[in-house]
Amino acid sequence: MEDNIGIVSYGVYIPRYRIKASSIAKVWGKDSKYIEKGLNITEKSVPGPDEDVATISVEAARYALKRCKVDPQEIGAIYVGSESHPYAVKPTGTIVGEAIGATPDLMIADYEFACKAGTAAIQNCIALIKSNMIKYGLAIGADTSQAAPGDALEYTASAGGAAFLLGKEKIIANINATYSFATDTPDFWRREARKYPAHGGRFTGEPAYFKHIINASKNLMERIKTKPEDYDYAVFHQPNGKFPISVAKKLGFTYEQIEPGLICPLLGNTYSGSYLIGLSAVLDIAKPGDRIFVTSYGSGAGSDSFDITITENIKKFRRKNAPTVRELLENKEYIDYGTYAKFRDLLYWE
Repeated sequence: MEDNIGIVSYGVYIPRYRIKASSIAKVWGKDSKYIEKGLNITEKSVPGPDEDVATISVEAARYALKRCKVDPQEIGAIYVGSESHPYAVKPTGTIVGEAIGATPDLMIADYEFACKAGTAAIQNCIALIKSNMIKYGLAIGADTSQAAPGDALEYTASAGGAAFLLGKEKIIANINATYSFATDTPDFWRREARKYPAHGGRFTGEPAYFKHIINASKNLMERIKTKPEDYDYAVFHQPNGKFPISVAKKLGFTYEQIEPGLICPLLGNTYSGSYLIGLSAVLDIAKPGDRIFVTSYGSGAGSDSFDITITENIKKFRRKNAPTVRELLENKEYIDYGTYAKFRDLLYWE
């Protein structure tokens, strides 16, 4: 990839509502200490009754635009990656475009590849910018993750998203290279009209999550001739707080490299927003010359890896024009399981 294509701006939105893992465990008669230790998660975000992937995407996109001086009518493509789009047939991207004041001369599509749809959106924007088909592209990863009551996923499935504006001018982070790895590995799925997903339990770890992240990461580093110690930060998909620590260690990264972007213990798994919010947390503190390694993961299954370098433009970047990830994590209101059930429509039946 050309080194003059990269991130121009970014924005994150996280709902303010939270539920503690201990509150969920209490309802189902589980040992909260075992849950918190086993998953390395203490609480998760919960979307309010008037929040969905469209509202989350719009807020994240607006925050991204507040941080830069890009006219939204110069955006040529909007891609929203999610597995919880509010409509089965109707794009989320058109809602985002209308809300931010983009021109109708747009390429828009909703993407779905479980949790890695957001990085697929980034890759497509890069390709369009590189080919000079568009000037700027907006890639979004957002979810209001689903989990059946009492399922292990209920402790982690959360809500949030991140929007990345990509282009060639005034970029704050060069995207130097990217690599993808995918196989037909059915570790997690949700059939048409089913409200909750099903999963393969421990199978979701190996040969799913670990195999794909390790292969994508190793292959990218081999291709561009880098090693884990060449990076200041690393971000991996965070289905829980334990897997990214484990896969980082397997690959040779240190905890110090992943800690700034490890937000799952306080946020949960935002699916398509997970690694992008983690990357945003790193961008909140990054300095010129810092190098970041990022690998997403989506069940079904595949991973996208990225090599990113922070530019001098980060010094003039208007970070303070929108809330940081840490500020969004601190802006919270706890709810009990009854309220959570109401917000998530757990009592719905036909």
